[in-house]
Amino acid sequence: MNPNEAKIEIEILSKELSYHNHLYYVESNPSISDYDFDVLLKQLQELEDKFPQFADENSPTKRVGGDITKKFDSVVHKFPMLSLSNTYSEDEIRDWVTRITKLEDGDLEFVCELKYDGVAIGIQYINGSLKQAVTRGDGMQGENVTSNVKTIKTIPLRLTGDYPGNFEIRGEIFFPLKNFNRLNEKRRYEGEPEFANPRNTASGTLKMLNSKVVATRGLDCFLYGIYGTDVEAGHYEMVNRVADWGFKTPKPKDRLIEKTKTVEGVMDFITHWDKNRGDLPFEIDGIVIKVNNYLQQEELGFTAKSPRWAIAYKFKTERVDTTLESVVYQVGRTGAVTPVANLKPVQLGGTTVKRASLYNADQIERLNLHLDDQVYVEKGGEIIPKIVGVNIDARSTSAEQIIFIDNCPECDTTLERKEGEVHHYCLNESNCPPQIKGRIEHFISRKALNIDGLGAETVDALFDAKLISNYADLYDLTFDQVVELERMADKSANNLIFGIRDSKDIPFERVLFGLGIRFVGETVAKKLTKGLKNMNALASATFEELIAIDEIGDRIAESILMFFDDEENKLLVQRLKDAGLNFEIVEKEGASNKFEGHSFVVSGVFTSFSRTELKEVIEMNGGKNVSSISAKTDFVVAGDKMGPAKLKKATDLGITILSEDDFIKKLNE
Repeated sequence: MNPNEAKIEIEILSKELSYHNHLYYVESNPSISDYDFDVLLKQLQELEDKFPQFADENSPTKRVGGDITKKFDSVVHKFPMLSLSNTYSEDEIRDWVTRITKLEDGDLEFVCELKYDGVAIGIQYINGSLKQAVTRGDGMQGENVTSNVKTIKTIPLRLTGDYPGNFEIRGEIFFPLKNFNRLNEKRRYEGEPEFANPRNTASGTLKMLNSKVVATRGLDCFLYGIYGTDVEAGHYEMVNRVADWGFKTPKPKDRLIEKTKTVEGVMDFITHWDKNRGDLPFEIDGIVIKVNNYLQQEELGFTAKSPRWAIAYKFKTERVDTTLESVVYQVGRTGAVTPVANLKPVQLGGTTVKRASLYNADQIERLNLHLDDQVYVEKGGEIIPKIVGVNIDARSTSAEQIIFIDNCPECDTTLERKEGEVHHYCLNESNCPPQIKGRIEHFISRKALNIDGLGAETVDALFDAKLISNYADLYDLTFDQVVELERMADKSANNLIFGIRDSKDIPFERVLFGLGIRFVGETVAKKLTKGLKNMNALASATFEELIAIDEIGDRIAESILMFFDDEENKLLVQRLKDAGLNFEIVEKEGASNKFEGHSFVVSGVFTSFSRTELKEVIEMNGGKNVSSISAKTDFVVAGDKMGPAKLKKATDLGITILSEDDFIKKLNE
């Protein structure tokens, strides 16, 4: 066979194998035997071995794995993978539906789908070929696990049909119960410990360094969230549409996804799967409810942590009882002291639980805890174990009552509890080790300065070696100092020094967030930097100037004033400024304050801008984007397909309605 013939044969075999793979794993409707499939696969492998120049990176032969990865590279998500807000209350679901309906004038459809207990994944396709697969990570960046994802047979390597040229699809990788049980049976037979639960095992499998082992595990995947395309359809319609491209999606006929216009329809879906989830061949831990229409999703927008247009209802969690053996106390970076219960180990939700948070002194008092109590434990959000009750009848008459401590367990400073606060605090900020290290760890975190090569263990080592006692000390470190630390090689030391140097390019709002001022989170930091432009203005701002900034209340303003009243904090900020960190906003080209003091609602489809671009232009020029029309709205920018109910509401309230051309003229005035 000459090269040209081999190339044609490889293409034919690849298409045929991909077709049969889809029939078998996605449609559950094979048209050839396993033997015949294996014969075709062997023919393709032999041809690729003989003519490697024609072997495609997404060949069906890649399904068997074989790549050995030394580590997974970090990838920043183009579209953040935010978590959903959760609730265990049906009343809260009803309240959410009512609230969202009011915001969107009542013209809404909701999509209900299963909350798969697996690992979130985002997969990029370019020109119909799988390009990259990235885990959720911290929501801002995840790990590139492409070689492992290619081994999952329900994920297409090449697409069919009328697909976009470049897009990302998201979903959930999970461990089918049949495959998970078979794996544990094999481990029992071989005398190895069994895996605790399908979810954790799926996560661990996806991060294995040998893709050949991943291929043997039998992971599965549902894909259903499209990003990076300007589609005008709704979520429900797109889930059905992408099935034609070759993806395994939740099927309406199996009632894995459903569309409804009423809260009764939402509750019916929740009730059905709460009763019948045990019949599924995989695990779920709840139901996700989303607004169907993509334009309405954009209008509703996001909070700092989650989309407003979606919510997750979590099924009631499992409860177990065990013995409370002791209580210890942890000190956080703000000085808040949190009691933690040490428990007799017990299985809960597929994991061994040894500790549970007690949150604060009020919780200990409410539960009336005694040593050796038999306590009831649940997982809050099915993640964090918590004590929810005590078996009083099982308590010994001689049991010792647990009393919240009076002094810091780390530095022995007397604890204080301010009026209105739920926590006790250690006020020894300068000399209490957990507070010092906690502030440094917050400063270097990914959402703040994101210093490469520096983690909690290295902070501990630097602190213990007396090389740092605050975050400003980081910028005085030298290679010679760092390389002397235990387990710190030349390359690691260089990475750390370079990471500290590169952090000087981080934007002002993230530097401000990194300072760890109480109540100044990511969103508040952005509001403050937008309102005051630079650190000098912030440090000298009065209470009145602070609360005049959008969404800055009394509590935040008082916390900022208290921070900058402290001489030690002033010195730290000055040292960071001297080190060259960004202490002012870098204005974007074309920015102005011409829309300052005005609020805008953007609705519909536009030709000169995407909706996101239009909102950015409004903010660049001092305006404020709001999600719903009210008497306080100044302008509505109305595009094509704006809802008639919104248009009527704006007209009735006498709000100025701008077309896209009107907005451009106003922008250029």
